[in-house]
Amino acid sequence: MVHGEIWTVKELFTYPNEYIYWSIQIVMYPFMTGLVAGAFVLSSLYHVFGIQQLKDMARFALVFSFALLFAAPMPIVLHLQHPLRGINVMMTSHFTSAIAAFGIVFFSYGAIVASELWFLYRKHFVEIALSLKDKQDKTFSEQLKFILYCTLTLGVYDISEEALKKDEKAIKVLAGLGIPVACFLHGYAGFIFGSVKANALWMTPLMPVIFIMSAIVSGIALCLLTYIAVMEIRKLLASRKKTPYQMYQSKEELKSVEMHVVKITAKYLLFFMIFAISLELLDLIFRGYTAVKSWDVLRSVIYGRDFTDIFILQYGIGNLLPLTLFLLPGLTLRRTVIGVLLVLFGVFMMRYNVVIGGQAFSLTFAGYMHYHLPIIPHNLETLKEGLFGAVGIFVMPFILFYFIGKVFPVFNYKDSH
Repeated sequence: MVHGEIWTVKELFTYPNEYIYWSIQIVMYPFMTGLVAGAFVLSSLYHVFGIQQLKDMARFALVFSFALLFAAPMPIVLHLQHPLRGINVMMTSHFTSAIAAFGIVFFSYGAIVASELWFLYRKHFVEIALSLKDKQDKTFSEQLKFILYCTLTLGVYDISEEALKKDEKAIKVLAGLGIPVACFLHGYAGFIFGSVKANALWMTPLMPVIFIMSAIVSGIALCLLTYIAVMEIRKLLASRKKTPYQMYQSKEELKSVEMHVVKITAKYLLFFMIFAISLELLDLIFRGYTAVKSWDVLRSVIYGRDFTDIFILQYGIGNLLPLTLFLLPGLTLRRTVIGVLLVLFGVFMMRYNVVIGGQAFSLTFAGYMHYHLPIIPHNLETLKEGLFGAVGIFVMPFILFYFIGKVFPVFNYKDSH
């Protein structure tokens, strides 16, 4: 059976070998890399531009970006017919191919984020290592923890005021350097689509820019949603008095901190949303105005067969509705949660409409193809390329964030940065 035949339904005149080859995992790929870039940009708003109101969110977003980084290449690995070949992109990366360049960009971005995290938490590593070093009769878990934190210090135990100031400078430099690299990490995904000359929907120079702006929106939205969820759990634990060691002791203090951070972050989310929506509408209007040869079939797809997906789900529910929720005065926590969920849905639908919609018409412009997402898997192919595979990729960074947060404390840690 040909790859893609399971979930493709043909209509009118299509080549015998034409199918929707790029399925839900290729939708998840730009979606997940966009979350990585957006989360890092959010953290850099404090470290680079000095926006003090985002200090708490900046550390949270940076750690979350690191967790998202490991999940970013997984959709490609699952989509490959020979997954073991995926490592070739990392081992033989070069700039003569847009896909092969991923290895260089991914490693560069990973090194920047890891280095920034090290400088941010170096004082914490040293303090934990020294406290465990002086402790007598350490348990087995404490011994493992001591080895871990001693390793993470990299042999640098100087936490004087002068050393910490140098750390702050290094963090600012890395954050500034990381912004263009993070944008390039996701922008090149849009470059891959925009450079496909054979596809009328993808061939536009605005594609990388649109991908970058929507990536920032989705990253901020996911960080905000996760932050609210974690803070609600902390408030629940604080009310039961199970977390006496945390920075904020009472439920009221936690609620005050939460709403302050949420409102400030929501303002920046709204700012980037306006830019992202403007770019997408500009691209749509430009296509209609120029009306090139392929516009007839594109119009039948955009305004006909995919009208619900594009104008109702993506622009209506995913853009206009959350924009209205955030613009209304008196922003509440419940309205914020609904808004960011709708924003994430809108960005996902944008990725879906680009990837799937770009394959919805035949290369002859005389036929159409419809994609049916495999819900219940009946073999390995439908498991990887179906609903369960997509949900697994989305859940993966949250699990990683839980364990990474044990080493890089997000909330209950006071630093000098």
